[in-house]
Amino acid sequence: MLVRSWNLYHGNTVPVQARAFLDEMVALATADDPAVLCLQEVPAWALGRFTAGAVAARPMFGPLPITPEIGRRLTEPNHGRLRSAFAGQGNAMHVSPRLRVLSHHVLTLNSRRFRFAQSRALELGTVARLGWAKERRVAHAVRLRAPDGRTLVVTNMHCTSFPGDERLADAEVLRAAWFAVSTAGPEDVVVIAGDFNARATRSRSLVELTSPEWGFSSPGPGIDHILVRGASAGEIRRWPDDRRLHGGHLLSDHAPVEVEIE
Repeated sequence: MLVRSWNLYHGNTVPVQARAFLDEMVALATADDPAVLCLQEVPAWALGRFTAGAVAARPMFGPLPITPEIGRRLTEPNHGRLRSAFAGQGNAMHVSPRLRVLSHHVLTLNSRRFRFAQSRALELGTVARLGWAKERRVAHAVRLRAPDGRTLVVTNMHCTSFPGDERLADAEVLRAAWFAVSTAGPEDVVVIAGDFNARATRSRSLVELTSPEWGFSSPGPGIDHILVRGASAGEIRRWPDDRRLHGGHLLSDHAPVEVEIE
């Protein structure tokens, strides 16, 4: 069973261009029919295309909320420059028809209550507290039944990026793990995937999650990971750059990562 994760960078390339390549990215990532494809930085107007979606940043025109379609039209002149300024963004999952969706759940990773408690515990300064509140981050989970009868919970997340203090993302990683495990049944395989914005070499949460107490598989070398517990999982594979080349440009500023689950 192949699980893949990709931060789509709002459909942009490296270097960025005026047009978006969201359709090309999705076609490429689903061409070999992975069991589950977890996506981050998906424009809000595109979330309805997928099996499950969760809005993180809502479409806005300054302080005014707008519809996803208006956000798309405002972004159309230059996707590379405007990104999510109007369109908003979220997470999405594409699930192969081979699997049956049993339920879908959403959690705000940096809710006000959680930020308040963690800010006190971490003794965060004003700049870090404001940075954490700047953009809503979510995790969402689908519970699935595989063709062999097994059930699994796949959680897709995009944690806060705040280079000044990586503990913010680290706190959200552990919160997402609790969310995933509490959503799962006793016999479920549990998968946590997405853009963690945390590296194994500096993340206390990733060390904890791969301990015998939690029992998750090993993370990858970058900030995009897929962790598995309750089933045997191969090593995380990162796509080589030439696999996502399109017209001389790289699709997204992230490479897809994937794991085979036995």
